[in-house]
Amino acid sequence: MTAPVRTQGSPETRGSQETRGSQELIRAEEPVLAHNYHPLPVVVARAEGTWVEDVEGRRYLDLLAGYSALNFGHRHPALIEAAHRQLDRLTLTSRAFHHDRLAEFAERLAALTGLDMVLPMNTGAEAVESAVKVARKWAYDVKGVPDGRATIVVAADNFHGRTTTIVSFSTDETARQGFGPFTPGFRIVPYNDLTALEAAVDETTAAVLIEPIQGEAGVIIPDDGYLAGVRELTRRKGCLFIADEIQSGLGRTGGTLAVEHESVVPDVVLLGKALGGGIVPVSAVVARREVLGVLHPGEHGSTFGGNPLAAAVGTAVVELLETGEFQQRAAELGATLRDGLTELVGKGVVGFRSRGLWAGVDIDPALGTGREVSERLMREGVLVKDTHGSTIRLAPPLTITGEELAGALATLERVLG
Repeated sequence: MTAPVRTQGSPETRGSQETRGSQELIRAEEPVLAHNYHPLPVVVARAEGTWVEDVEGRRYLDLLAGYSALNFGHRHPALIEAAHRQLDRLTLTSRAFHHDRLAEFAERLAALTGLDMVLPMNTGAEAVESAVKVARKWAYDVKGVPDGRATIVVAADNFHGRTTTIVSFSTDETARQGFGPFTPGFRIVPYNDLTALEAAVDETTAAVLIEPIQGEAGVIIPDDGYLAGVRELTRRKGCLFIADEIQSGLGRTGGTLAVEHESVVPDVVLLGKALGGGIVPVSAVVARREVLGVLHPGEHGSTFGGNPLAAAVGTAVVELLETGEFQQRAAELGATLRDGLTELVGKGVVGFRSRGLWAGVDIDPALGTGREVSERLMREGVLVKDTHGSTIRLAPPLTITGEELAGALATLERVLG
């Protein structure tokens, strides 16, 4: 794979940027944007497939894919066509009225996941918040937990979002510090520990909420049998199993959902990111009928949730996944990724975890932090993101070619050499 090249760019991306280069645009953000991110110093102006282009015309291979929001690459033709077609017809009604795109979206998404009903929302955090409310309502209305006493068991090192309630059950002090008081009703146990989980579940437990693979923590994959164990335990104890598949779902790991690797069907699946095709924010709570059936008019909602544009794009995403092509690509190229990373162990890589086209790669700290390695890769035309010290995450679009993936691995080897 070659280093980034300079191109002339196109009129639609040049324009006013002719006089505002990357560094000037980065400086211009400083006084007017909240400093809640520390992005790599690249200013993207255009993208297609697996590649992005900055305002100067330099091209980069995107190995982050918007934290899996871009599973199908930038501007996938089928998704762009669906969005354009819907933009010419109808974009928003609110849920005060029905619209003609919602039924098909819900029907096909429920069928894709093997569940019954869909609660459409917008962001991943909204899906998690909605699931928390639904689980508590189910506990009171169905399980018979006394009002106000429902608990939800979660895993340490989780990442489910950044709302006040969600950071209440985070163990990341950076996400929590300065944002209390926190929402009660959560019990935190170690991830991948069925004994601790069993001890935490009691008659007040509404649900166990976990990520089948912990993404933000560094792509942490549990032991074989853990997810099946969670399913068995929650059935036996009479509580819900909620799987947060917002990052791990929709083809990323080589299956439609990550829980499929253990043939597990949760009571509730949370989806987002890739469900919007990288075009609009779309999320959903998908669940058994008797779970989502506890909601009644006026108890929960969203003005934009399930809007016509979101439903049209979401349906097109589901259609892409119904063929199985992307799941197969993730499985096959995931083997290439795993083999390539195995070759790098001892050559700057001290360890890695991967499933499908998703990997957490631990870099030898003597060679730099994850941020420093990410910046070196950026200078060589490859975009990744660091997490937790010297770990970097790789999550390329599922449209990446074998040649592009091999080139990226060669670039990683070069910057670590």
